Amino acid sequence: MGRLLYSAIASVDGYTVDAAGSFAWAAPDAEVHAFANALEWGVGTVLYGRRMYETMRVWQDMPGAEDDPVTAEFAAAWRDSDKIVFSSSLAGVTTPRTRLERTFDPDAVRTLVQDAEHDVSIGGPTLAARAFAAGLVAEVWLMLVPVAVGGGTPALPLGQRLGLELRDERRFGNGTVALHYAVQN
Repeated sequence: MGRLLYSAIASVDGYTVDAAGSFAWAAPDAEVHAFANALEWGVGTVLYGRRMYETMRVWQDMPGAEDDPVTAEFAAAWRDSDKIVFSSSLAGVTTPRTRLERTFDPDAVRTLVQDAEHDVSIGGPTLAARAFAAGLVAEVWLMLVPVAVGGGTPALPLGQRLGLELRDERRFGNGTVALHYAVQN
């Protein structure tokens, strides 16, 4: 039986993108990227909304000749996972091991996670908010970057109370802090 995991890189004030929609400030250095890679290798299936899938699908064609080994490792983990994209507007998917679902059905996701041999992750705060609301998310990893952006898309859902129990923390040389929580439903 798998668990549904949510991870996000966020500003210290809690946003995944700034008010202009940029996440350039969140680019991880090699140490943070290697840490994120280790989290990905335990995942068998990744759930995405349309926007996150469109952002992440570049990993299908990486690494390039100029990419470092840490980047190549993440690309390999991304290609090795199954992907489910929830979108009513996306015409189709363009990457292998990917299927399109028109609606997010919490009961179907619960069954997917219960039947999974590996953990399942959910990418993107908008889709994750729906999974939080349905009580599906078991664990959260937040990588807080030492920058405040003042607004944008929040990493955690607005209007929902979440009980979180701190399980682990890690500091990185660039000032990023990783916080690992269990969700208390």
